[in-house]
Amino acid sequence: MPVPRQSKEFTFVQPDGKQILLSSLKGKVVVIQFLYTTCPHCQALSKELTKLSAELGPNVQMMGVAFEEDDQNQPKEAMAAANYVHNYGVSFPVGYATRDTVMSYLGLSVMDRFVVPQVAIIDKKGVVQAQSAPMGTTELQTPDYLRSFIKNLMAGGTGVGKSTAPAKPGTPVASAH
Repeated sequence: MPVPRQSKEFTFVQPDGKQILLSSLKGKVVVIQFLYTTCPHCQALSKELTKLSAELGPNVQMMGVAFEEDDQNQPKEAMAAANYVHNYGVSFPVGYATRDTVMSYLGLSVMDRFVVPQVAIIDKKGVVQAQSAPMGTTELQTPDYLRSFIKNLMAGGTGVGKSTAPAKPGTPVASAH
């Protein structure tokens, strides 16, 4: 989907059953990592986002949204999200949503091929300023780039570029699903 654009409402469920509405975070810069709990690229990015979250402080909210191939078993997904936080030392909320909900939010169809993690960065006014291309965007998995982009948004800017270009051919960025 093109950026910038107004973010749609998005709800995800934390392992304890509590729902978080994206709109409840307006006023903060929000970084959402859409992930598979078994994906090594997702696990590595979560560790980097945990470090960035500690560094950048309370005006930035990192969030993880797990969605798996089979999302018919929500208790299993809740447990997978809770285990993910524990196993990888993630300091931000990681919940889950259905695959259809995530695909709709990202503007992907069931026919689209995509990789995880997918990342969306939303400014303090609720505008999506960056989103991974379906086949990944290397910069949105690079700590230095993310730090610069987020700091610019915190200062009221629009990031440091449009960051929706696909990854360079041959550059591994994530796991295809």
